[in-house]
Amino acid sequence: MSTVAETAAAPSAATRETRPMANALRMLAVDAVEAAKSGHPGMPLGMAEIAVALWDRHLKHNPRNPAWPDRDRFVLSNGHGSMLLYALLYLTGYDLPINELERFRQLHSKTPGHPEAGVTPGVETTTGPLGQGLANAVGMALAEALLAREFNRPAHTIVDHRTYVFAGDGCLMEGISHEAASLAGTLRLDKLTVLYDDNGISIDGHVAQWFADDTPARFAAYGWHVVRDVDGHDVEAIDRALRGARGVGRPTLICCRTVIGKGAPSKAGTHDVHGAPLGAQEVAATRQALDWPHAPFGIPADIRASWDARARGEAAEADWTRRFGAYREQYPHEAAEFARRMAGALPAQWHDAVRAMVRDTNGAAQSLATRKASQQAIAVLARALPELLGGSADLTGSNLTDWPAARAVHADEGGLQGGNYLHYGVREFGMSAVMNGVALHRGYLPFGGTFLTFSDYARNALRMAALMRTRTVFVFTHDSIGLGEDGPTHQPVEHAASLRLIPGLDVWRPCDTVETARAWASAVEREGPTCLLLSRQTLPFVARDDAQIDAIERGGYVLRDWPRKHDAPAFARVVLIATGSEVALALDAAAQLAQEGIGARVVSMPCTSAFDRQPRAWRDAVLPPGVPRVAVEAGVRAFWRQYVGLDGGVVGIDTFGESAPAAALFAHFDLSASAVANEARRVRQGAL
Repeated sequence: MSTVAETAAAPSAATRETRPMANALRMLAVDAVEAAKSGHPGMPLGMAEIAVALWDRHLKHNPRNPAWPDRDRFVLSNGHGSMLLYALLYLTGYDLPINELERFRQLHSKTPGHPEAGVTPGVETTTGPLGQGLANAVGMALAEALLAREFNRPAHTIVDHRTYVFAGDGCLMEGISHEAASLAGTLRLDKLTVLYDDNGISIDGHVAQWFADDTPARFAAYGWHVVRDVDGHDVEAIDRALRGARGVGRPTLICCRTVIGKGAPSKAGTHDVHGAPLGAQEVAATRQALDWPHAPFGIPADIRASWDARARGEAAEADWTRRFGAYREQYPHEAAEFARRMAGALPAQWHDAVRAMVRDTNGAAQSLATRKASQQAIAVLARALPELLGGSADLTGSNLTDWPAARAVHADEGGLQGGNYLHYGVREFGMSAVMNGVALHRGYLPFGGTFLTFSDYARNALRMAALMRTRTVFVFTHDSIGLGEDGPTHQPVEHAASLRLIPGLDVWRPCDTVETARAWASAVEREGPTCLLLSRQTLPFVARDDAQIDAIERGGYVLRDWPRKHDAPAFARVVLIATGSEVALALDAAAQLAQEGIGARVVSMPCTSAFDRQPRAWRDAVLPPGVPRVAVEAGVRAFWRQYVGLDGGVVGIDTFGESAPAAALFAHFDLSASAVANEARRVRQGAL
């Protein structure tokens, strides 16, 4: 049974030490927002004491080494309040000088409008879309718990850190927070603590008109330990709640009653302070109300010294380094493996393993659905990559994301039990954001599956993965009308094209077993996210030579060339570009055209972004300028215009699908070799 703690004790007065510390956070936020003429001062003003309690008394971190593996993770899920985090990072001693706070929200500053991982030292994840930070934190807590079970040994605890989250009403209204919190409770992630800024205000005003949930009861129902009605402006009360979150055997939600914009005399408690500068008059009044006579961005030396966490952080890391050294002496293999995985490095024999996998796949010459080919690749990769953490959003038997040696992650009365496969339940968005959190934490390479059409549910997490360049692999099966009878609700048409439009996201749509194996290898090797679009229906194996196998990783390559006599410009030539299940149509169309004296080159382009990164010489060699082109894919046509030009041809689908067997659908929509050949004849005629 979950528990709801009794209401916390009556508020105690802030100590002489913590009041100036909290006000330093407040005024740095006020000054930065005022200088930028843009930003959100309300949350930093309201959560200052919560930040003091956590960062000064509980958070284990080293400002001089933000990447220390056993640091606590802190996630600002309500990322619009970014100046609170930047003020904390500056004051505690991270490499974030005061001039960066003065340049808040300015071009190329280290203080962007919402926190961005990789831009600001100490920022663990990019938060902006509300709720995703909380879901990322669930992934971080999951990674910590699994690593602890895998690597800790009796008398040698090298993984022992906590994940803390600041979240607001907006985070808890977003559906993704429900998905992630439910999963966290089920998995008993007891080192996850969320501090809820319960101020009753959002951009539109008092939330009681549209958000009347009993939030504590909801989280208790998820299986969380819940602390109600903590005074969010009482450092001692928050401190007690944080201490009480340890050892409870489940994640904790601490509900902190706060006043948004606290300290701003005329705007505190109103939505006016949420997302706009206070204005010069209110800033001056706030300075007076807080007894803060210092100039903008001025922090007295004694307050800075109170905040400085560098010595404490270095001591904590030094203690861990000593303990890790003792661990290495007794468990050298495990220590080396832990260090490799936390660094994100691949095993020493990785390239040999990949080469063997791809060659063996080619030698087997199997005609399979690419989802089945993916499952075979996963089974091989899992032997070489112990960090693989698979999963599916309740579609394991359809996505084929499991493998013979997969062990399900689960929890019992003893807490989270280890494994390498997670049943995410019907939570596509939550799954994707949790995977991002796992990847950000490091130690595991997460992948998870669902149907391609449900990538719409997960889309913003995919975008965030691309923005953060996380090594996450999204397995999307049932990639076209080829899934058949489930009908247009389940048949993706625009999805492949729309995913390819996300900058930094590699989208692979392989045509057979060999391309699938190579796509998986590329996804593992890439410092960034990858989508694998895989078929439900069987696709024919395509024979290749060694050079073609090596060329797959370039994203686009010549699969079948025109006959030698068609090398000369005087002969009729056309290029057919295809992906996935339509490669077979292009090959058949090329055979038809050859009988008429038209030389058709078939280019397989499983990953357009990988192809686009190739040197101009490669791209021109594969797609010779001036030669007419036709693209074929079971999806929207417009995307392919960039490769075939306005005068080229595209065979595709610009409507939704129908309910029928796959073969009947391909015939109904005229996705056929004959249609491709006819389009090739048309563009050839137009080029004469």
